[in-house]
Amino acid sequence: QVQLVESGGGLVQAGGSLRLSCAASGIILSINNMAWYRQAPGKQRELVAQITSGGGTNYAESVKGRFTISRDNAKDTVHLQMNSLEPEDTAVYTCQANLRPVFPPKFMDYWGKGTLVTVSS
Repeated sequence: QVQLVESGGGLVQAGGSLRLSCAASGIILSINNMAWYRQAPGKQRELVAQITSGGGTNYAESVKGRFTISRDNAKDTVHLQMNSLEPEDTAVYTCQANLRPVFPPKFMDYWGKGTLVTVSS
């Protein structure tokens, strides 16, 4: 059974940094895109950053220049380095991966449970 487990959330002051990690577990044959989404209270979930299997990236305009997404294909993990954090970055951050496990043998989207990031002013 495939699981995505996030870590690294917490409370930080504005201007500070946090590094989120997400590890995929289970018997996984292949992973396509991996991404981080976030949902702030009272707002819709939004894509923060995405990375392809080849390392191509794209970011939400609001985080460009501050956040960096990376992945370790050997460990089936994805990271999000967040610098110059702002109170507006406060949200639950959730990891997503499009991957193919042994069973069912097809590509599907899998989601973590999320980790809370709180940025104080």
